[in-house]
Amino acid sequence: MSSLFGYEGKKVVLTGGTTGVGAAAVERIAELGCTDLTVLDIKEPTGPATRFIPTDMSDPTSIDAAVEAIGTGVDVLFNNAGVAGVHATDFVIRVNYLGVRRLTLGLVPGMPRGGAIVNTASIAGQGWPDNLAKILELIAIEDWDESLAWLAENDELVSADAYGFSKQIAQVWTMYSSVHTASAHGVRTNSVCPGPIDTPLMDDFIKTMTEQVIQWTVEQSGGTMLTADDIARAVVMLGTDASVAMNGHNMIADHGFSASMTTGQVDFSGLG
Repeated sequence: MSSLFGYEGKKVVLTGGTTGVGAAAVERIAELGCTDLTVLDIKEPTGPATRFIPTDMSDPTSIDAAVEAIGTGVDVLFNNAGVAGVHATDFVIRVNYLGVRRLTLGLVPGMPRGGAIVNTASIAGQGWPDNLAKILELIAIEDWDESLAWLAENDELVSADAYGFSKQIAQVWTMYSSVHTASAHGVRTNSVCPGPIDTPLMDDFIKTMTEQVIQWTVEQSGGTMLTADDIARAVVMLGTDASVAMNGHNMIADHGFSASMTTGQVDFSGLG
């Protein structure tokens, strides 16, 4: 049974491994036997990664260089790096979607069958059904610069909530790309959609979402904020053989908040 959750003999790549969920995931992956763990980030991680490649996930040239350095044979790719909505709109989309897409498409042709891709999305992207047609329109654009041009042309839609929209794209991209990665390469693609997490990024989220909304969400889901390790466990599980039947799934990890919302059991009085 333990081999279902192990990383022995697997070549793993993880983006954003210096702090938060990524740093916690690095610890977990190493504990589970991985001896070939590459982290892509702008800062070097302090955890037990075996290799560090400085990478700017907003820059296609930097991403392409990382792909070349990594080579083939990646068993599990964790697209974890992300930024909050305090940054410029195009930067948010570049890191949270375009960079994820470019790295994935660069590595997946060399991944062995049975491999896994895990994207870090968010419950902030649950509104994707309202924008599905536009998101599919963006996803259909393969070129980086043409995608940026689309963002500029649709600024009213995107900039209203750049982070939320980027995570809508992340959820749709997970579902959309999973069809091709599975059929063409035998690689499954899933995402984890966390609620509010106690990480260094929380200050940025408070600036854009307000502390009242964050605390209300936590109160409506048991009263305890998720930790980086809570989400790392879910992320790491999706990369193991235990999740072999899962593909194209956006797994909600929010202490039940979405379940309460969907079934009408939340108390909105806390929002004043």
